[in-house]
Amino acid sequence: MPTLFIDADACPVTKEALACARAARIPVVIAGNSTQNLERRIQRNDPRSPENARGEDAKHPGFWVETLDVSTGADSADFAIVERLSAGDIVVTQDIGLASMVLGRSAFAIGVRGHAYNKATIDMQLFIRHEEKKVRRAGGRTQGPSAFTDDDRERFRCNLTRLIKEALRE
Repeated sequence: MPTLFIDADACPVTKEALACARAARIPVVIAGNSTQNLERRIQRNDPRSPENARGEDAKHPGFWVETLDVSTGADSADFAIVERLSAGDIVVTQDIGLASMVLGRSAFAIGVRGHAYNKATIDMQLFIRHEEKKVRRAGGRTQGPSAFTDDDRERFRCNLTRLIKEALRE
């Protein structure tokens, strides 16, 4: 049974990710620093432990949600997620560096706009990120992301649902 990890740092689709996990009956870990209100998207009646989970049996406990408060240091949530990650788990993140580490652990990574990261293209995405960072450090400007839309949110929901089904088959 895969676990869905949510890198909560500036994640606009936490609500949608939790809804997908509830529907698929898989556990969730929301990771973020202690300055965030990680509890705000969790429903009052959501189980908070495997013992109280909604699932078919003890072997597959089903949906439950845990929050993982990490320090405010750079990449703290990323390293906390990678430390707990198992092959076949799914991570929601907009951080390409974290996505790369996730793929290296034989897990799945999906961006907040619904882009499923893959091993064939992640090196090029890391290279582009590096080059853009060099331009910014030299005082240049790079194009930022476009505004987040309802279409992005729907694409994310559809692609995460598909990814969860794929992970459950493995």
